[in-house]
Amino acid sequence: MKGRLLVVDDERGIVIALKGLFTKEGYEVETAESGEEALEKVKAGLFHVIITDLSMKGMSGLELLKHVRELDPACAVLMITAFGTQRIAVEAMKAGAEDYLPKPFDNDELRLKVRKVMETQLLKREHSQLLEQVRLETGVFENMVGRSRAMMRVFETIDKVAPTDVTVLIRGESGTGKELVARAIHFRSPRARKPFIAVNCAAFSRELVESELFGHEKGAFTGAVARREGKFEAANGGTLFLDEIGDMALETQAKLLRVLQEQVFERIGGNQPLSVDVRIIAATNQDLEAMIEQGKFREDLYYRLKVVEIRVPPVRERREDVPLMVQHFIAEACNRFSAPQKQLTPEAMRACVEAPWKGNARSLKAAIEQAVILSAGAEITAEDLFAGSEPEGDHASSPATSTSNHASAATENGESAMTFREAKEKFVGDWERDFFVRALRATGGNISRAAERTGMYRQSFQQKMRELGITIENIGLAPATKSDTN
Repeated sequence: MKGRLLVVDDERGIVIALKGLFTKEGYEVETAESGEEALEKVKAGLFHVIITDLSMKGMSGLELLKHVRELDPACAVLMITAFGTQRIAVEAMKAGAEDYLPKPFDNDELRLKVRKVMETQLLKREHSQLLEQVRLETGVFENMVGRSRAMMRVFETIDKVAPTDVTVLIRGESGTGKELVARAIHFRSPRARKPFIAVNCAAFSRELVESELFGHEKGAFTGAVARREGKFEAANGGTLFLDEIGDMALETQAKLLRVLQEQVFERIGGNQPLSVDVRIIAATNQDLEAMIEQGKFREDLYYRLKVVEIRVPPVRERREDVPLMVQHFIAEACNRFSAPQKQLTPEAMRACVEAPWKGNARSLKAAIEQAVILSAGAEITAEDLFAGSEPEGDHASSPATSTSNHASAATENGESAMTFREAKEKFVGDWERDFFVRALRATGGNISRAAERTGMYRQSFQQKMRELGITIENIGLAPATKSDTN
């Protein structure tokens, strides 16, 4: 069977003819002679493609399309239009129709269109099934990891809201992955081929955030030397993700509310209304309800944004996901740094699971990346994991917290030693002298080799030795050769 097809037309002759045509093509074909009958059949069973006349008595093809989009967003709809209704057909395309064909239509052309759409639909559903199988086996869902009940609820909600155009409010602590949720919604939606534009509302002043969102005309304010397109225009047809929405100024909130209500805005300094088709997804780690009480957030905007709310749980509420997250982050880091695959020791994994991870998945990922760089062999220890950062949980006594051990982990791990630049970016504090001393001791006092191992030029390494008052003799090493210690 090539797929299931529903033919809808209030002209019985056309229904019979199309059923015969596509049955010969190998499709499982059902028919309906009204939009209402078609809707009942869609409710009762799955169809891959629906062919419907645009103009019918009772429920029109456009009305049927809108109901089908709500009931089964994955189903493709082909419109058959009468002469002179091309404008309405274009509206149907905007509403989600896959394609349209004007009457009188050529059977071969219709057959070709159906074949192409059906093949695409079957591939999409097969791909979706494969993704679901991978998610169940690996716990990975659109670059998010988890099998806990809390994360399964998040994944299920994403799947439900993605095919629709409802506004979504994502809530969760910093570092929980709110933007990943927004991206998953976008890339599982019909807008996936259109832009996904993210704006951090906390990163700009009121004036700048309005310019970022709505754009501005030349001369609108000091520094506006040319017309600039805003994020709403850039995201037209796609999704605009407003991160840290709680930090948006009240005046900007009012303008955003208008866009949500009317899909119309004006650039700063302009008076030309601009129409856009944009889906809004917002995120915050703030208590918006309390902000409403304090007069800092508009209640009407809050309800506009919170059509569907998704709460992303912190790591401490889904500790059973930590081993999966660790494996995922290690694989990513090893691939990124071209390092051999590694794994945590049992003690390190236990430390990972028990740590509070105040920065949530973001801080766990950063710790794993650091450990992949610092670890000497195929196993990652707790010292590798928590080196160079303020340890979390019960690891305050870990030897990795001392500056001497920071340097030791960076320079005494054989060929996996960090470069000086990497170490300087990773660690803070008065550790430099210890870093250079250990680099020299690891090479028996050979300055050239020590410089090479730490990613420095020999002259730069010697200059740092002079600045830090280091000589081969005063660190208790015999000179390798006279030329190499000068």
